[in-house]
Amino acid sequence: MADEFRFFLTALGYFTRVPLPRRLSAWVGFEPHYLNAAARYFALVGLLVGAAGALATWAAWQFWSPPVAVVLGMAATLLLTGAFHEDGLADCVDAFGGGYRREDVLAIMHDSRVGAFGAIAIVIALLLKWQLLVSIGAAQGVEVLLVVLIAAHGASRTMAITFLATHDYVRPEGKAKPVAQRLAGPGLLFALACGVLPLLWLSPLFAGAAILVLAALRAALGAYFVRRIGGYTGDCLGMAQQLAELSIYLVAAAWKWY
Repeated sequence: MADEFRFFLTALGYFTRVPLPRRLSAWVGFEPHYLNAAARYFALVGLLVGAAGALATWAAWQFWSPPVAVVLGMAATLLLTGAFHEDGLADCVDAFGGGYRREDVLAIMHDSRVGAFGAIAIVIALLLKWQLLVSIGAAQGVEVLLVVLIAAHGASRTMAITFLATHDYVRPEGKAKPVAQRLAGPGLLFALACGVLPLLWLSPLFAGAAILVLAALRAALGAYFVRRIGGYTGDCLGMAQQLAELSIYLVAAAWKWY
């Protein structure tokens, strides 16, 4: 049990900017296999990030207009994650849009600078996310909006992390290399549960529709990643998470809840 808590705290430290108290950090320590074991908690960390965003949105909703509250909630999640996944989206769009050979794509993806394609992708993603969340809140009320926020953050990370179960990490080294080991068995089932159960909380029919959309998106992304670079990188997982989160908001905004 103590080891699992260490793995969870490792995931919290790796996937967010949440600082651990010095004593707790010393107790956790570090072993190479911690990062691999932490992958199973990626979706759970997503639920916590979503809950923090939902709390910030709800608090802001008490004082300001819904559009302002949604932006503040989004800002809270960006601060918590350090725009970790948005950075992956920008890097991937730059790389896939500007590179032709596999080597060129990986080189551009590794470059820390953001190009025009990446900047445009982030702007569109954030604007679309903002407008979809405002639309959900206006049509269904703040309660549904908050649950959708939490569920989308968990389910989108679940979809992204499943690439560890089926695809190959293509870099010999990289920030995601220690995490990018095959995910299977109880770890994979736990990640799936963290993604599916919050969707079911909204409604079984909605969960079914969202899962079908995520499965189609995953198949399309997986085929594209393999065709272009032979597998995935950490940036590819960030791109997958962002597109999956947006897909859930698109389904929720179009869903007839009555």
